Amino acid sequence: MSSTTASPSSLIEPTTDFYNVFDDVTGPDLEAWQRAASFADDCLPVINDAWEKAEYPMDLVKRLGELDLMTDGLDIEGHQHLSPLAAGLVNMEISRIDGSMSTVIAVQAGLAMRSIAYCGSEEQKKKWLGPMARCEVLGAFALTEPDHGSDSVALETTAHRDGDEWVINGAKRWIGNGACGDITIVWARTEDGEVSGFIVPQDTPGYNAETITGKVSLRAIHQALITFDNVRVPLDAQMPGAKTFRDTARVLTSTRTAVAWMALGHAIACYEAAREHALTRIQFGRPLAANQMIQQRLADMLGEITEISLLLRHITERDAQGTMRPEQAAMAKVRSTRAARRVAADARDMLGGSGILLENHVIRHMADIEACHTYEGTDTMQSLIIGKKITGVGAFR
Repeated sequence: MSSTTASPSSLIEPTTDFYNVFDDVTGPDLEAWQRAASFADDCLPVINDAWEKAEYPMDLVKRLGELDLMTDGLDIEGHQHLSPLAAGLVNMEISRIDGSMSTVIAVQAGLAMRSIAYCGSEEQKKKWLGPMARCEVLGAFALTEPDHGSDSVALETTAHRDGDEWVINGAKRWIGNGACGDITIVWARTEDGEVSGFIVPQDTPGYNAETITGKVSLRAIHQALITFDNVRVPLDAQMPGAKTFRDTARVLTSTRTAVAWMALGHAIACYEAAREHALTRIQFGRPLAANQMIQQRLADMLGEITEISLLLRHITERDAQGTMRPEQAAMAKVRSTRAARRVAADARDMLGGSGILLENHVIRHMADIEACHTYEGTDTMQSLIIGKKITGVGAFR
């Protein structure tokens, strides 16, 4: 499909975009959305096999770079700048295709590259951002620890200065690309008690990582358990703009709206699969869609999708204006992932036994939305962020 013939209705049917929320998408935003949609041709024929085998298809990761989809709204020389809306639509569309591949964008661009873009020196940005946008270099973002997930502000990984080097010790868990990438953004507590970020090559002595096995969600991307045993990096490995946990939180706030868009993509995929099944599955001499209960359930699923879409268009406009607050990003993630889980559960049920077959895609989305619901801040933590804002009372302990 060429960019001259693309239109929002060619990318999302009116039966899905019921309120025409995306009818006004044009220009570069529409072009980015179209490029993301074209990824389905590469991904869908192979992703179920990779997901079932828990294999990380690096050729698909490189394809995301070739399509210039690995920027997530960051300004990177030689690459198209995506507006907040375009970045959201890319996250939505790639999740609509597959959750593991959208998580690649979340890890590589949303977290690792964004950390460098927000906190890195000019030299660090010049060295890493271009190759990472092209997926020539894979990055990881190491914040979560074995004993500190939601309370990541209490992280125990340390970095102390020894002459002209930093020495890092500790452990990180659930780190995407952490055992199969090139560099890791490591968040550690320095001797003054503050949190800082360091760019650590994964082949550094003392950097030990193992891929986490046994996952039943996001099986086509690898996460790692990492231990740091006197990992030594030069002083210029520290990102000068990463001085406190507030700098870390700034990165996370941006990714929460991205996760909300990803949840919308999962919900759309599940709804569309359920609608197609209802129209083509013949039971008792007529299509399932002829049953009142089926029509009501489809209408309810569409209502969830419409509400998420309206919410995300609004919050994305605030993001573009620079007026989005952290608690608003938190609400976007909470409401979107909750709704997506409900839509996925309904779709799985409506497909009956066929709903658990990977060939029908729904069960993959249903499993993957569980990880989406949890990462970048759990449902509970996001709710507590909102609760503190509306009551003035912190309830994190």
